[in-house]
Amino acid sequence: MSTSFLNQLSQIENLEDGLRFLSENFKDKIVFSTSFGIEDQVISHAVFHQKLKNVETFTLDTGRLFPETYAVWDKTLLQYNQPIRVYYPDADDLETYVNQNGINGFYNSVSLRKECCHIRKVVPLKKALKGAKIWITGLRAEQSDNRNDFEIIQWDEQNQLYKYNPLLYWTTDEVLHYLKQKGVPYNTLHDQNFISIGCAPCTRAVRQGEDFRAGRWWWEDQTKKECGLHQ
Repeated sequence: MSTSFLNQLSQIENLEDGLRFLSENFKDKIVFSTSFGIEDQVISHAVFHQKLKNVETFTLDTGRLFPETYAVWDKTLLQYNQPIRVYYPDADDLETYVNQNGINGFYNSVSLRKECCHIRKVVPLKKALKGAKIWITGLRAEQSDNRNDFEIIQWDEQNQLYKYNPLLYWTTDEVLHYLKQKGVPYNTLHDQNFISIGCAPCTRAVRQGEDFRAGRWWWEDQTKKECGLHQ
């Protein structure tokens, strides 16, 4: 993959134009991961509305998602009539973990929480990214301090591919305006101060004055909280 191509892609400011340029000029496997949050719904609209056939959209179903997440997943399928491939955790790994640690063992230690994330998210992600050369994400710098150093296009050493983060410098207001303007379905939990939405047992609403990630794994150290998908 040429540096000039990546540089040209990173300089396209319009979301739809950037995704279309990527789709039309890059012939290797492109994937987009959605967890049905507001950022991912913005990208889903841009991909599905333009019918970018060579961008494979996928999601990870951990088995512990909110009913509202499943609802917006269904609404997205109905509205766009475009495929979203789903990946699930390995049943044997999950059975072993729950039998050894209990159904909510992730509350007992950081290591057990990370092991749960690894089984339910990281391993399925590896399957989803297999053979891909570019991974489109809805990451934004505003979401956490850990993401301030990200770039619109960056090399992902862990997964050996390039990440394309077209919303990196978008603000929350810009995301919400796009959803409203385009009539995009979104997770109604966002209306109840749920900012970053993951698994139901590990997510709560954010209180006034708290940062974006405060509602995720709130019982842990607040300095750096990630599940292992984005290092």
